[in-house]
Amino acid sequence: MKLISFLSKGRASFGVVEGDAVVDLAPIAADVGASLKAALEKGALPAIAAWANGDRERLALKDVELLPAVPDPEKILCVGINYLSHVKETGREIPKHPMIFTRWADSQTAHGGPIVRPRVSEKLDFEGELAIVIGKTARHVKRADAMDYVAGYACYNDGSVRDWQKHTIQFVPGKNFPSTGGFGPWLVTKDEVGDPSKLTLTTRLNGNVVQQANTDDLIFDVAHLIEYCSTFTELHAGDVIISGTTGGVGAFREPPLWMKPGDVVEVEISKLGVLRNVIVDEAEQGAQ
Repeated sequence: MKLISFLSKGRASFGVVEGDAVVDLAPIAADVGASLKAALEKGALPAIAAWANGDRERLALKDVELLPAVPDPEKILCVGINYLSHVKETGREIPKHPMIFTRWADSQTAHGGPIVRPRVSEKLDFEGELAIVIGKTARHVKRADAMDYVAGYACYNDGSVRDWQKHTIQFVPGKNFPSTGGFGPWLVTKDEVGDPSKLTLTTRLNGNVVQQANTDDLIFDVAHLIEYCSTFTELHAGDVIISGTTGGVGAFREPPLWMKPGDVVEVEISKLGVLRNVIVDEAEQGAQ
């Protein structure tokens, strides 16, 4: 299934995408939960699949306003320096353990929504990534069992404000400006994806390919990340692990390539679709 979170006439809901239409799950919210996160907490995906397969009323996908695939994750754990190609361009040594930093839910934006360049910086960079969405509570998970805890996957653009990221050795300030993390357009359940190490990730800026890699270039694969993260924290349904970006980021180009207002950035991952965002300046949003 492809599952989206959305607004329709000001009402928040979630649903199943079928072509250009959406099966709104609001009629069974009492049973499966009123949001994608709540449905995952209830283990309701099989019930949703069965119900949505019937003769249900559908909304036009173009008529709903998408939200981030999971708008309200309790945790967003990001992984740095996790593709060999990115390690090479940074000049770093291959890490012995995953490099973990955090995002907050209010730093995210949806497919079709703006990625906002903050007024304090012009060094806004793109980072196409594979997002892993957790399907049930996970603690001290062994690598061999890790895939049992995955609900599905989505595209992510871990937009980075590079000068703020480099203020100290801690990345968090450069990764949490509002509306810098694109997430979507939807969650694709793991049964439709298969082996997450056999996907192709492509990032395009204004139609030009700026990043491209296969996910088998990951240093720490999906199962390893779940094992590691579930050891130092308890993962919950709806939590997101963003698995890292590949080589080609703007910061390591000569000259550097920063995203600017009017640019269109796309992250495409095979079997998952295309996440598309337009860059705008914070001033244009009327932010204070």
